[in-house]
This record gives sequence, C-alpha cells and structure tokens, in this order.
Amino acid sequence: MPTPTPTENNRNLLTVIARMTALPGKEQQLRSELEQLVEPTLAEDGVVNYDLHVAVDDPATFFFYENWESPGHLEAHLANSHLVEFAGKLDEYLVGGAGGLVITQLQRIK
Repeated sequence: MPTPTPTENNRNLLTVIARMTALPGKEQQLRSELEQLVEPTLAEDGVVNYDLHVAVDDPATFFFYENWESPGHLEAHLANSHLVEFAGKLDEYLVGGAGGLVITQLQRIK
C-alpha cells in the first residue's frame, strides 16, 4: 500500500507549490540558498511538510511542495526573517527576478 500524502487524512490543509528557475550560472547558489530554508521552516508552527525538489529535466528549476495547517500559518512563514532575507536576493538568483517566483496555493479535492 502506498504511503499516504499529507492531505490524505486532512483535506483541509493548504498545499503550496512554489516554482523558481535559477539564472544561468546561479543554479548551485540558488540550490544552496533553498536548502538553507528547509530546517528553519520545519521548526515553524503549522508546517506539515516543506519538501524541496529539482526538476528532472531542468536542474535550474526548483520547487517547494508544502502543506500548512492554515493560511495564517503560511502568512507567518512568509513574514519570518529567513524568508524575508531570501526574498531580498531573488533578483540576483532567479530568471525574472522576484517575479520569477510563482507560488500556487491549492486545496485537495479528492
């Protein structure tokens, strides 16, 4: 039997997919910055999971797959110092600068 996803037992979780693509030559720097966000985020209230992924067909494109107990917990996360500091570096790392970070909020249906 497959391992259940975080939303299997709680369909009310807020799922977030964050997508970003590194500027040419900045792939490793961006990856390092993203990896440094994981540990402090996992210590936050309301986080269920915060999983960093890289696209199989494009090593410059990264995704966070996240689940939060509520929109308020996500808002608090986005205001935390480690996220605010990272957001200040987006122009030097991302294709499209800060506009290159695409955050999609999802609610599981079935």
